[in-house]
Amino acid sequence: MTTPDTPHTPDAPGGPAAAWEGAALRLLDDPYVFASVGPRLRPDWAEDVLAVLRREQADPRGWIGLDWDRDGEERAAAGPSFPFRADLAAAALPATLYPLERAAATDLLASFTQEWTFETAPLYGRTAAALEAVREDARTLLRRFDGGGAGSPAYWTTSPSARTSAHPDFLRERLTGGGARWTDYLEELGLVVVTAAEVGVFWSFNAQ
Repeated sequence: MTTPDTPHTPDAPGGPAAAWEGAALRLLDDPYVFASVGPRLRPDWAEDVLAVLRREQADPRGWIGLDWDRDGEERAAAGPSFPFRADLAAAALPATLYPLERAAATDLLASFTQEWTFETAPLYGRTAAALEAVREDARTLLRRFDGGGAGSPAYWTTSPSARTSAHPDFLRERLTGGGARWTDYLEELGLVVVTAAEVGVFWSFNAQ
């Protein structure tokens, strides 16, 4: 579900906004995924991440986001951060995250195209062409955070697979949660991208 009320940056056909939108919709629009980007406004990037979770900041470029719960009844009842927990504190977020290398972040984001319960095979069960297609869409989404002179992006995940390695293989198995709980779902998996200018939050939920 696309984020409503977000102005789109004018973009020539095939330009970066169009490439982002196409990749986001192909990769993430079918499963239950939250994908949103906000501006980096504070020295503590966790404060900016929390603002994204609470829908307090729009995408600074006006590009498409994915947010099934933005106008949902559960959000109206549970608070503006739903499906994320209302008691999340910015100071506590970094301790729940593990660093990732770029390639692993790409594969983690690619893995979000899977359904938690109904995927017949993990991504390595797909054809080589299909696997490369989802990887390329993930690369397209992450290219937005390549800031040139602004420094390299930092990638973080809640996955316990990254506790001892910054490059776990996220594509061989089905989606697996088990890390820090940012929501009240039994299974969830997140990727946070931080640059000098923006923060990106990508989250996959098992709502079954």
